[in-house]
Parts: sequence; structure tokens; C-alpha cells
Amino acid sequence: MSYSPSSLVLCKSPRVTIVGAGRVGSTLAQRVAEKNLADVVLLDIVEGMPQGLALDLLEARGLELHHRQIIGTNNYADTCDSQIVVITAGVPRKPGMSRDDLLKTNAKIVVDAAKNAIAFSPNAILIIVTNPLDVMTYLAWQATGLPRYRIMGMAGVLDSARFETFIALELGVLPADVQAVVLGSHGDLMVPLSRYATVNGIPITELLDRETIGRLVERTRNGGGEIVELMQTGGAFFAPASAISVMVESILLNQSRLLAVATYLQGEYGLNDIVIGVPCRLGCAGIENIVELHLTDEEAEALQSSAQWVRDNITQAQEILAMKP
Repeated sequence: MSYSPSSLVLCKSPRVTIVGAGRVGSTLAQRVAEKNLADVVLLDIVEGMPQGLALDLLEARGLELHHRQIIGTNNYADTCDSQIVVITAGVPRKPGMSRDDLLKTNAKIVVDAAKNAIAFSPNAILIIVTNPLDVMTYLAWQATGLPRYRIMGMAGVLDSARFETFIALELGVLPADVQAVVLGSHGDLMVPLSRYATVNGIPITELLDRETIGRLVERTRNGGGEIVELMQTGGAFFAPASAISVMVESILLNQSRLLAVATYLQGEYGLNDIVIGVPCRLGCAGIENIVELHLTDEEAEALQSSAQWVRDNITQAQEILAMKP
């Protein structure tokens, strides 16, 4: 049987755009391409940098045995028709700097990036990574007018992975055997739920004493800061990139994985008009549904405190954006 050119259907590969070609963004580009999930567009305002990184990744394709296209650009027009846009652009944390210190600069960067990206990819799902993450996700949602299921922040996946790592190190077990969940804001007021943390189904409360669990919870809350202090010249990027790639994979492959992500709440957990980390199912449409866990009074109070911190910073960020340059 022969086919005429007109009878052939050209299949387009999925495309993931990453705004910000720093360590997190470039490592994510590597993860997405080498997992063979999608073609990648790496965008940055620095001329030549995303192009050079893209060329470097292209030259590794034969060695890594994948065929994904990787484009580096300074022009949002090259990001058109992306299924997912990940925004990592912004000023990184430095030693002694809190996520709050990043608010003034990063608010304008993220809002501009979100608007530009959606202008060329109106059907895209947005994943926000820039800190302070919960606040940035809210601002991007507000600026773009996207339905809440199509915009989210990467926080809980990373924080949960850190909690799991510290539990595994403490017990000397395989990290893959540890499951944990962290709610709340991506910062010092995050809420690691030790009751829901297990090792092959066994609650860690049966394996560790209260004092040890408390120490691991505090280390999780300071997980990013610990790395910043050790490195002195930057923050974490390997684990954040892996966390984002898990979210991207669940969306592109419609895996419907249950992951903790920062999302806009409308009454869930007793919270309204706020973005904060909670368990969600991620599929091809974005956030399929939000799972409400039963919380103790202490856990619910901690989540409310975390939400108030986010709310205060949203107000501050909105005031900053409203100011004339």
C-alpha cells in the first residue's frame, strides 16, 4: 500500500518550555529530555546562555539515546504551543537570605514571564518554581486569569522528598521504601505530617521516638537553607529539578499521581483565596482534584499559620506590583 503526502498525519511531539536557564532550569531541561518526555525550549534573558546550554544538551543526545529537540532562545515566540511552561526565573537565595527577601524582585519577573508565556501558549499548564513559591504562584494565577487546575507551584514534591530522605538516612532503609507528605507553604512554616509518613506501610511513629521525629521535621523545614549555607554560592538544583520532572511526567503521561503541590484553594482545608501546598492528583488536564486529609487540631492550626504567612506576603507583593516604577 502506498501513501500520498496528503494522507499522512504529522504528529507533533509535546513541548515543555522552561523560563530561566539557571541551575534549576538547565538541570530540568536535561531531566525532561533524557527521560524522553518532551521537546524542550529553554528561555532566558541572557543572550547566548540558553542557546549554549541547548547545544550542549543536543550534543549529548546520541550518548543518552534520546531524540528530543532542545531549543535555546531569548524570544517567547519560540515557546509557542507548549503543553507545559515551567517558570524558574528569578533571583536565587544567598546565604542569610530568606525566601521573603526575594519578594520584591521576583514578583515582577514571574508576572511578566507568566503573561508572556501564556500569550504564545494559551492552553499551557503553568508550574511555578520561583521563590517565595506560594506567593509567586498566586500572582501568576491572578495575572493570567487561568483556571486554577492549570496553574500550580512545585513545593510539596520537593519538601516531601527531603523528609523521606532524612527518614531513610535516620533508619538506614531504602529511600524508595519511605513515603511522606508535606503540606503548607514552601518555607519555615511548612507542615510535614509525621502521622502519614511510613516505611513500607509502617508508620514512622512506630520506628522513631518523638524527639527524633521532631528533629527530622525541623531539618525538613530548613532543607533548602541547609544547602544554601553549605554551598555559599547558590542553592539546591538537582532535587528541585527532579521534583519538577515528576510533576511534568505525571501531566504529560496522564499518570494521575497523588502529589503535594501548591494550588489555589476555594474552601478546601477551610482556606479561601490562597495558594498553598496540599495533595493533588496530576493528569493531562493539570490538577484533577484536591485531596482533603483529616488533620489533627495541631496540624490544622499549623496549616492555618502557614496560610496566614502566605496571605501576608501576597498582600505585600500586590502592593509592590501596584507601585509605579
